[in-house]
Amino acid sequence: MAVKIERAGPNRWRIPREGKMRTEGLVFASEKMIEAIRNENALEQVANVATLPGIVGPSIAMPDIHWGYGFPIGGVAAFDPDEGIVSPGGVGYDINCGVRLLRTALTEGEVRPRLKELADALFRNVPSGIGSHRRDLRLSLPQHQQVMVQGARWAVEQGFGTAGDLRHIEEGGAIAGADPEVISDRAIERGRAQLGTLGSGNHFLEVQMVEQIGDEQAARVLGLFPGQVTVTIHTGSRGFGYQICDDYIRVMRQASRKYGIELPDPQLCSAPLSSPEGKEYLAAMACAANFAFANRQLITHWVRESFEQILGRGPADLRMSLIYDVCHNIAKYENHVYQGKQRRLCVHRKGATRAFPPGHPETPEDYREVGQPVLIPGDMGRYSYVLVGTAGAYAETFGSTCHGAGRVLSRHAAKKVARGQNIIADLAARGILVRAAGMGTVAEEISEAYKDVMEVVDVVEAAGIGKIVARLRPMAVIKG
Repeated sequence: MAVKIERAGPNRWRIPREGKMRTEGLVFASEKMIEAIRNENALEQVANVATLPGIVGPSIAMPDIHWGYGFPIGGVAAFDPDEGIVSPGGVGYDINCGVRLLRTALTEGEVRPRLKELADALFRNVPSGIGSHRRDLRLSLPQHQQVMVQGARWAVEQGFGTAGDLRHIEEGGAIAGADPEVISDRAIERGRAQLGTLGSGNHFLEVQMVEQIGDEQAARVLGLFPGQVTVTIHTGSRGFGYQICDDYIRVMRQASRKYGIELPDPQLCSAPLSSPEGKEYLAAMACAANFAFANRQLITHWVRESFEQILGRGPADLRMSLIYDVCHNIAKYENHVYQGKQRRLCVHRKGATRAFPPGHPETPEDYREVGQPVLIPGDMGRYSYVLVGTAGAYAETFGSTCHGAGRVLSRHAAKKVARGQNIIADLAARGILVRAAGMGTVAEEISEAYKDVMEVVDVVEAAGIGKIVARLRPMAVIKG
């Protein structure tokens, strides 16, 4: 279906309300990007989301938009608690896929001579790949239930990190309302062996250096400086979250029929937020989200151990601290001002990042003068970005911005383009070491498979829904 789209302002495009749409669509993109976006079906998904009951404000898409399950990846939508719905398609299969960024006191010059040994140690200590697990960490059922409820706090209480880490995680590392009783045995079995693992696909662990500072004040507040070594961890709830999504899509298909929710796409199957099915999904989703927070916390601990082991320095010398941890795939209740009124809304972010502004009470106190950190990974051959949230994002996008570069090639197409290339050798020649469980994933993740993340964050900054703080250059990449 061809979707009408018209300019709505600088880097903004409107999908006019028509047919069964309850609101309009709003797409953030440059002139160059919109030409490519017009040719894919993600715009139809933006329009489809606009038909859902109880939607508040526009159906929003970020400049990294691409086709997803139900919602587009890069989609944001807010719903009224009484009249609105919750949809697993607005969260995604990898519940709380997210990113955390660690800073160190090290410079590139200190790490580069030991980079090969460090990459080997990280690859050895952090399991990656499909079905990966740690043999020395298999949860009992009571432990798994504690993880579902406590999230990153469970990991910290087991000695995997410090209480200071929790202050720099979205929602403090645990979303309220998790209920292990609504989780299937199959989901529990899949999750128990996978805590503390990267997984595969676009998940990664990356050692980086701060290549460029865009905002000196914000960089100083976040503890970033030129030449500094940082580490990014990108992973989510693994098979646990996938199974929960799969389980509840079946529930939501029945719920959509039960409550008479008319769907333009069955992948948008939903239940009213006020219904038993809607409440159960949110409780199950919180379990998976908290598992993901704990997952990234455990990986952080093993990253710290790897640095200490290879560089021969203790924690006080490394000063390896957590800058922030953000969700990408989530639906949760938040307070927002819409049309001049304070409202409690359920905000779906599917491949989008919360970006709360300076002064917001949920922005960590030590960052409140500059805004919540926003972490935007690029591809393994180029760069990633650190931004902060803005008042513009809070006013226009329910405190949301992009989450990454956004794919332009399917995994199959990327493998075709990669055929005949020696990707690992080419990256090594540019000073980027790669360790991977399989060459298939490396081929799927070539730079050509993604938009240039610089173009994405430039749109975000120009639109006022994020502010660039720093650019990070890869040094070593651990892939599944």
